[in-house]
Amino acid sequence: MLNFHRFFFLKIDIKKPIGASTVLNVIMLGLLVVACNGEKKTDEKKAIGTREQVSKDTSRVIAIEDAELNKKTEPIPLTSLADSTFIRLADYSDGFAYDMRYATDNNFLKEQVYDCAECYMRVKTAKALLAANADFEKSGVRIKFFDCYRPNSVQYKMWKIVPNPQYVANPKKGSIHNKGGAVDITLETLDGEELDMGTDFDFFGKRAYHDMTDLPKQILDNRKLLKETMESHGFWSIRTEWWHYNLSSASNDRVANFKWECN
Repeated sequence: MLNFHRFFFLKIDIKKPIGASTVLNVIMLGLLVVACNGEKKTDEKKAIGTREQVSKDTSRVIAIEDAELNKKTEPIPLTSLADSTFIRLADYSDGFAYDMRYATDNNFLKEQVYDCAECYMRVKTAKALLAANADFEKSGVRIKFFDCYRPNSVQYKMWKIVPNPQYVANPKKGSIHNKGGAVDITLETLDGEELDMGTDFDFFGKRAYHDMTDLPKQILDNRKLLKETMESHGFWSIRTEWWHYNLSSASNDRVANFKWECN
């Protein structure tokens, strides 16, 4: 860039005729000022262009990083995992529905005991449920979960709220929920409408018993579909809760305290 300090102002006496050399000097000075201003504007445009390019490049890098983070990592096939491994069921199928009640206060405890709503279980439990759900879908319905694997630490929370073995398993011994082999479920249509089972989940009364037959035929048929299909895939029920199913082969598994991360 040109340095203006090299130039001086011309002193012109307007009473005297202006010589050609003076006029020439004035013209040259004017041209130099214009040239300097032009260089300054060019430099400013270059600076603006550079900033815009950096901004575009930064945005492009951020977009690429976001795309990488959002890429769905393919889960390891169930056939490659040990049956005792814990997995997140939603990673292996989008054919289920969820209403994880213990991640809310809409349950018999009237308290939230899970930090977030997730459905984990052991691989063998997942395999059996995937097969059962495939059969349910032939009838136009699917499994909806209320509860799945329950860490033993959560069992202690529940026991502290309701220390009654009629409603909550003693955490010292644990339950099959704590082993990753029990689920609390109902059925809904493929459009998301729950089938009528006669009571809500966690209703503790005779109306929820499997041997309660004083119910409308449609309710009995819905419970029959649920029970017979689950039993055909290795699950067994308990008499007092139409929603609860245990995987037969999970009874001898160890109580676990595996905890999932919440996003």
